[in-house]
Amino acid sequence: MRIAVIGSGAIGCLVAGYLKQKGEDVSLVGRGNAVKAIKEKGLTITGVRGNFLVHPVISETLNYIPDLAILATKTQDIDSALKDSAHLLENSLLLTTQNGIQADNIASKYAPKDNIISSIVMFGATSIEPGRVLHNFEGSWILGSFFNPNPTESMLSLSLVLNEAFPAIISEDIVGMKYLKVFVNANNCLPAIIGKSMQEVFSDLVISRISIAIWKEAFEIFDKLGLNLVSLPGFPVENITKLTSMPSDQAASIFSHLMGSLSREPLYGSILQSIMRGKLSEIDYINGEFVRIAEENNMQAPLNKVLVGMVHEVENSGRFLSKNELIQRTSGLI
Repeated sequence: MRIAVIGSGAIGCLVAGYLKQKGEDVSLVGRGNAVKAIKEKGLTITGVRGNFLVHPVISETLNYIPDLAILATKTQDIDSALKDSAHLLENSLLLTTQNGIQADNIASKYAPKDNIISSIVMFGATSIEPGRVLHNFEGSWILGSFFNPNPTESMLSLSLVLNEAFPAIISEDIVGMKYLKVFVNANNCLPAIIGKSMQEVFSDLVISRISIAIWKEAFEIFDKLGLNLVSLPGFPVENITKLTSMPSDQAASIFSHLMGSLSREPLYGSILQSIMRGKLSEIDYINGEFVRIAEENNMQAPLNKVLVGMVHEVENSGRFLSKNELIQRTSGLI
C-alpha cells in the first residue's frame, strides 16, 4: 500500500514512524514547522520502544493518490485537511482516528462512505516539539465502520498493514466503543484547564472527585437514553459502572491511583497538547458531546457544560486556571 498520514501531531508522527520503520511506503502531510523540522532532521521517536530516527517523506499538501489515507488531525481540522485533497481520495481507503464520534460524518462529505473505516487509538503519545514524539504507552488499534457493521475485505487487509505498528482489532460495534472512548477522554479537560500533567493533576483527590462526577453525569444521561457502551481492550465498561456506583471519595482514590500509574513520563492528554501548541482543542467533540446529546434530548449536563466553557476560556485567554479556581467553579456541580 501507498500510505499517506494526514496530520503531523503526536499520533500521526508515531504511526508514520513505526510504519516507515517496518518498511511500509508511507509519507506524512503536515504543517510548516513539522515539515521543516522533519525534512531537515528526520523524525525522532522515543519512549516505550526505545529511541530511533526515521526519515519519512513529508509535505504540506497531499500530492499523489494513496491507497490508504490515515486521517490523524483533530476533528475540528478535518474540513481544512480534506477539502483541497478530496479529488485524490475518491478511490482511497480513508481511516479516521479522531476522538469523539463525529469524525466519520464529517469525512463523508469528502469521501465515499464505503471507503471510510473508523478507528479507535488505544496507544498514547506526546508531541515534544516538531519532529520529536514521545510514545507514552502501548495499546491496540481498533477498526470498524459507522456505515457498515459487517467487516469488509478492505478492513481485513487494512488490519494486516496496521498490525505492523500496533495490534489491530476489528469491532462489529465501533459506535459503542467510541462512546466509551469519549468517557475515557473526558477527564482530559481537567489537565487542560490547569495546564499540568495528568499525574500531577489527578494526584489531588478533590480533582479526581470532579473526574468521577464527569462520568456520573454522562453515564446517567446514557443510561436514561439507552445508549450502549461497549468495552475496549484494557478498559471494560465495568470501570465506569463500578466507579460511578461507589461513594465519590472511594472512587476518586481508585481513579487517582490508576491515573498515576499510566506512564513514567508526564502525560498531558490531547486537549492540553493542542492548547500548548496554540491550537483549538477537541473539547467540543468530547465533553461537548455529552452536552450535545443531553440538550438534544431535553436534558442537561451542567458540569460538562461548565468544563467545556472553562477549556474555551483557557484557549481564548492563554491563561491556565489554578487548582483552587477549578475546584471553586465546579463545587456546586459535584
